[in-house]
Amino acid sequence: MSSVTFMRLRGFVRKEWLQIVRDPSSIGIAFVLPVLLLIVFGYGVSLDARDIPLAIVVEHPGPKAGSFAAGFYHSPYFVPLPMPTIQEAEQALREAKVDGIIWLRENFDRGYLRRSEPPIGIIINGLDANTARLVEGYVQGVWAGWIDRQAEEEGIAASVPVRLEQRIWYNPEVRSTDFLVPGIIAVVMTLIGALLTALIIAREWERGTMEAMLVTPVTVRDILAGKLLPYFFLGMGGFTLSTLMAVFLFDVPLRGSLWVLVAASSLFLLTALGMGLLISTVARSQFVAAQAAILVTFLPAFLLSGFIFDISSMPPVVQGITHLIAARYYVAILQTLFLVGDVWAVILPNMLALLAMALLFLGVVFKKTVKRLE
Repeated sequence: MSSVTFMRLRGFVRKEWLQIVRDPSSIGIAFVLPVLLLIVFGYGVSLDARDIPLAIVVEHPGPKAGSFAAGFYHSPYFVPLPMPTIQEAEQALREAKVDGIIWLRENFDRGYLRRSEPPIGIIINGLDANTARLVEGYVQGVWAGWIDRQAEEEGIAASVPVRLEQRIWYNPEVRSTDFLVPGIIAVVMTLIGALLTALIIAREWERGTMEAMLVTPVTVRDILAGKLLPYFFLGMGGFTLSTLMAVFLFDVPLRGSLWVLVAASSLFLLTALGMGLLISTVARSQFVAAQAAILVTFLPAFLLSGFIFDISSMPPVVQGITHLIAARYYVAILQTLFLVGDVWAVILPNMLALLAMALLFLGVVFKKTVKRLE
């Protein structure tokens, strides 16, 4: 690179930095938006089911029925609501006052003393299938724990044929925050990279400054480099802020290498910047560019990246579409680095996919950006 080209590029980058400093929206998207999204998803959104209202109907109170019902009162997952009849409990379930019913019929104690199956009725609101499965699992856990306690008190072997010992790897506390926060970093990086750059060239065309640049000695390479470099460092600043909040505010463990995380984030940011520049090159209106950036980058990153919804549970056609979503590969890297560690069998293929997509988008942008007004 000659000294003239370097000075020209430096001046162009300085011009972009001054424009960023004078534009509050750029600073807001890069630093304020990540804070808001992380706070909302870290504190306000949870896939955990806790404090579940549960109706407890004990038709004939007895010591065994009472000890079994007590297991729900001591569980952190339930808020038991005692009700005298099953009819009242079913009405509460229809009115969405409770999410489930535990029905201990009148011969519960007698059935237990006879070593037969104690009659228990379990009714769960299946409107939310995910919550229903969680409630079912929690109820089975209370039942298994009660069986073990009764066997220990009586000095006999538990009547269940298999004793279950659970071991949960990587997220032993089963905190959905540890799963969600790394994923929201991918959404934040998508917004910073794609939305900001989608508005850059479109804004230049609207303000008429693009025509002035086209008649200068600035080359296409200088224009693209001058647009990419400031927003790349701005995006990495947003990434740094998001990572610090994840680790120190939300206590999400970072078990992998920080340098690998930075390298993967740089590749993904270049991909997002390339997508944003491509959108802004095609759309010369800020409104159209912003709408296209949200539809093409943000929504797929939110819905099809595995951030919230498991990709393996999607229909095969949708699973195939997710391979076109760059955030899919970045979310896999983030969740692996934060919760598992440096698992290269996961990290390396996804980083290569991000590298290929970054080269593809930036190459297309370079080909489509020409110094003419048509």
